[in-house]
Amino acid sequence: MTSARTGAPRRPDRVCLLSVHTSPLEQPGTGDAGGMNVYIVETATRMARRGVAVEIFTRATSSDLPPVVELAPGVLVRHVVAGPFEGLGKHDLPAQLCAFTAGVLRTEAHQEPGYYDVVHSHYWLSGQVGWLARDRWGVPLVHSAHTLAKVKNSALAAGDSPEPMVRVIGEDQVVVEADRLVTNTDEETRQLVELYDADPRRTVAIPPGVDLARFTPGDQAAARRALDVPPDAVVLAFAGRIQPLKAPHVLLRAAAELIRRDPALRSRLVVLVAGGPSGSGLAEPTALQGLGSALGITDVLRFLPPQTRDGLVDVYRAADVVAVPSHNESFGLVALEAQACGTPVIAARVGGLPVAVADGVTGLLVDGHGDEQWADALGSVALVPGRRAELAAHTVQHAHRFSWDRTADSLLRTYADAAAESAERQRQAMRAGLAAGMIER
Repeated sequence: MTSARTGAPRRPDRVCLLSVHTSPLEQPGTGDAGGMNVYIVETATRMARRGVAVEIFTRATSSDLPPVVELAPGVLVRHVVAGPFEGLGKHDLPAQLCAFTAGVLRTEAHQEPGYYDVVHSHYWLSGQVGWLARDRWGVPLVHSAHTLAKVKNSALAAGDSPEPMVRVIGEDQVVVEADRLVTNTDEETRQLVELYDADPRRTVAIPPGVDLARFTPGDQAAARRALDVPPDAVVLAFAGRIQPLKAPHVLLRAAAELIRRDPALRSRLVVLVAGGPSGSGLAEPTALQGLGSALGITDVLRFLPPQTRDGLVDVYRAADVVAVPSHNESFGLVALEAQACGTPVIAARVGGLPVAVADGVTGLLVDGHGDEQWADALGSVALVPGRRAELAAHTVQHAHRFSWDRTADSLLRTYADAAAESAERQRQAMRAGLAAGMIER
């Protein structure tokens, strides 16, 4: 796929995105919906604005869902029936990959040959489907892992279960087959190369972005009024799925430690937790509330349901500090969104968070998950207005280094390069076949 005029790789006309286990239409912050959903929605809509038709295939989870939904102009979401509509967890889905793949292939079979120019799979389940679609359609497969089983298993949170071997094997297979592996950071690239023996020449780091039009600094007092938070409160916030991997319990324990150190802080402290149970957190959906009660800090806790994108803006603006204490993050979109709103971030020094947060400039990175470590870090910013203002002064500038427009443009270049290489391999194979046939004759 090259431009006849310039000889450069040509941008694709139509892209097939695969998201088997979670739909871009779902609300991030609960179930299996999170940063990957945001990534798919934001990049798809921006590619469509550039004239690229995007079709997203995801598993239908309700009989009420229409077969096709327009997410945005130029972006279609196709619901594929694969297994029962409800009651299937992520770990049950490998058994439904054959049915899902059949649905994807049938859709393409009703179109003219060469309908899709590239397949981009998100998460290993989608990679398995994309691998077969790539071979059937003769187009390149671009794959984004988003999280890696071997990395997660090396840093399990207490009470979390290791990722199953079927996922490890599945990821190994997709890494071998993909024409391009898209990572969020150079660290994720290193993990793929060292843990999965990925070919570094087929791996490209493309940082995610942030919606810079939506996530902006604003009136903290107004945001606090919207959330019914006192204007003079000390506000610590967490936004994300409630599960051991995301470690919201670290924030609660640190808050309890801050109160132990200064009992007078109790009257001013507010801890906002926005999100719903997910993953292994579904087994004990009220465990975080129980921990708050055991720590004696129920009076300072405010549990909010999963927030819309606009609702998150109020959470970020209302906070003095946003905490991202995850045990593993391939990047950490919450950290970037909070900084775009002018709020410093305290994050664990794991995965892509050292890229998302400029340590000592826009926030602080914490080694480990100990109560005292986190209390020290949170207190040194939230309880010291001068330090908070110093960090906040740099957050927006740092966030503006990342945008979904840059991410989408980089993805389109990656698609074009992969397609050009795929076409060249096919030409070479055809020439080799013709030469072999001539020798035989």
